[in-house]
Amino acid sequence: MNMIMESADVSDQAMIGQGSRIWHLAQVREGAVIGAECNIGRGAYIGPGARLGDRCKIQNYALVYEPAVLADGVFIGPAAVLTNDQFPRAINPDGSLKDGNDWDVVGVSIGVGAAIGARAVCIAPLVIGAWATVAAGAVVTRDVPAYAVVAGVPARRVGWVGEAGHPLNAAEGHWVCPETGRRYEETDGNLRPM
Repeated sequence: MNMIMESADVSDQAMIGQGSRIWHLAQVREGAVIGAECNIGRGAYIGPGARLGDRCKIQNYALVYEPAVLADGVFIGPAAVLTNDQFPRAINPDGSLKDGNDWDVVGVSIGVGAAIGARAVCIAPLVIGAWATVAAGAVVTRDVPAYAVVAGVPARRVGWVGEAGHPLNAAEGHWVCPETGRRYEETDGNLRPM
């Protein structure tokens, strides 16, 4: 059974998966798809047509603009933003107010289990790979490989992380998760489990 707080603004045209919780003042727009067992925090915004997989956690005041696509188990930290406009302007060159027909919507796609830190900004279009971690406050302007840890403005890879969320340790030509013992190999700037 879903739990939707009375103060939340959830469109009748949104699809909400079984067992999801939507907290105070959150807004879920028309055409949005929220998977099963998701948690949408206070004041969070899910744009029209945005798609969230199962067991995603969208923290307080995070903004997920359409056409974002989040795979299962994605974490979006407090006040993080997934943008959707490469060339933002309020008006056209002739001074007329822009509307939905005056811009090309681009989105952020996030792979399984990835985590976006508090107040990070992901500038579309871009892809964040599975299990990657974007540090708090980072500004991501280009694709992030699976298992990468990125930080800074603009964000750059500063390490690797495993599925458990712990930074990986280098060990004789491969990487090891200190929590699970799982091993990974790095090839051409990408990481994959061994």
